[in-house]
Amino acid sequence: MADTTREVERKYVLPGSAEGGGPPPLPDLTGAGGVTAARPEGTTELDAVYHDTSDLRLAAGHITLRRREGGHDEGWHLKFPVAPGVRDELRAPLSAELPDDLARLLRSRTRGAAVAPVVRLRTSRAITRLLGRGGRPLVELAVDAVRAERLGGSLTVTAWTEVEAELAPDADPAVLDKVDKKLRKAGLAPAPSASKLARALAETGPPAPPAGSVAEPATAGDHLLAYLREQAEAIAALDPAVRRDLPDSVHRLRVATRRARSALRSYGKILDRRVTDPIGGELRWLGGRLGVDRDTEVLGAHLRARVDALPATLLLGPVEARLRRWTAGNGARSRDLTLATLDSDRYLALLDSLDALLADPPLRRAADAAPRAVLPKAVLKEYGKLARRVEHALALPPGEERDLALHSARKAAKRVRYAAEAARPGVGKPAKRFAKRVKKVQKLLGEHQDAVVARATLREIAIQAHAAGETAFTWGLLFAREDERALAAERELPRVWAKASKHAARAALAG
Repeated sequence: MADTTREVERKYVLPGSAEGGGPPPLPDLTGAGGVTAARPEGTTELDAVYHDTSDLRLAAGHITLRRREGGHDEGWHLKFPVAPGVRDELRAPLSAELPDDLARLLRSRTRGAAVAPVVRLRTSRAITRLLGRGGRPLVELAVDAVRAERLGGSLTVTAWTEVEAELAPDADPAVLDKVDKKLRKAGLAPAPSASKLARALAETGPPAPPAGSVAEPATAGDHLLAYLREQAEAIAALDPAVRRDLPDSVHRLRVATRRARSALRSYGKILDRRVTDPIGGELRWLGGRLGVDRDTEVLGAHLRARVDALPATLLLGPVEARLRRWTAGNGARSRDLTLATLDSDRYLALLDSLDALLADPPLRRAADAAPRAVLPKAVLKEYGKLARRVEHALALPPGEERDLALHSARKAAKRVRYAAEAARPGVGKPAKRFAKRVKKVQKLLGEHQDAVVARATLREIAIQAHAAGETAFTWGLLFAREDERALAAERELPRVWAKASKHAARAALAG
């Protein structure tokens, strides 16, 4: 994987008379946020060619891909947004072609479309390093004289000068606030564009289409489609995060997948299920493949915590070594499965199907109705299915059949919660309160299922340990604790479910 750095910066435009001229005089920034000195480091010439698809899909997703010559970090740079003013920059050495590891990170956006040069920026950069005590770098202040050329059919040129303040690695972000205050006082204003590329595209036209630019939702159909767009965008945006193995990325991608599938299933009165069911089936496939990686990650962390909590006197045999082998082996296999899924043609076809659905949705008559007239009914219909499953599970004696019934109820609880979350923008507080109550039921059922899975895994590990001539005492002890964890969740369920049931009646009246 390419080298990654976290880029925290702010950009400024110059006062009117200075715009387009030579480098402006900057204010004295010593004393701002611990700055003790400002060290000029000369001027660097940068030549960057920005790449994108012909319809600017990367720019629409606020992703930047460039090949830059000049400067200490020349090479390929790929930037993903993290928060306003914060981006992750991945770097690869200078080469003629886009490196494969960067190309894979763009797959959910490009979908096989070629990336080609779209803009060339030539920048004359005058750098001043702001230093703290002991000469520690705090901020790199750059005055950039930029000349931008739109490449392709017709050459269009624009030019401007801007100031960029970038936080040094490991420096306190608060220093940017202090520097920002002095720069604004000197007449500099925040740049209207988040990046040089965005400004170059806007001024040389046509700019990148805004992501998800649609009218304010009014009907039930509008609200459902807005929710589905959020999930489709989340899937595309989280794809590179999963490939980079960022924390919680698999879980978030799996949740977006489940939310989209749940919405298609629950709101069949709005979208024709004869069209959406095949897409729902593919979403189920994706969620299932991602689930292997996520479930392994969660279970491994849980078992690790359980072992760490035991006193040394109860750790009999090579417990640590056996747990490490289990975690490493299962983790590697599940990770390979996830990456193979994201690299598959089937996955890209699913993304294309979601886009086609949103571009031409199979709306039914109820889509034109007011949100409060349609959305609550769909939520309560899902709730009815959940109620039947919970009541069935509670009527069973403890054992494997009840475990399976509770797991089925857990899946139904997720569908109810996701349906309520999808309805919330159109329905308001009743849907929000209902989703909160159902989430408690889902969480408790999830606790039970996690204990059941952990129990089964511990039994398998104990069998392996015994076969290797090791004592299985510790694994049996952990098994017993997971058994008690499952029973505790079962004992708590009637109380939590009763509260959700009462609230469901109030939600029905509010709807």
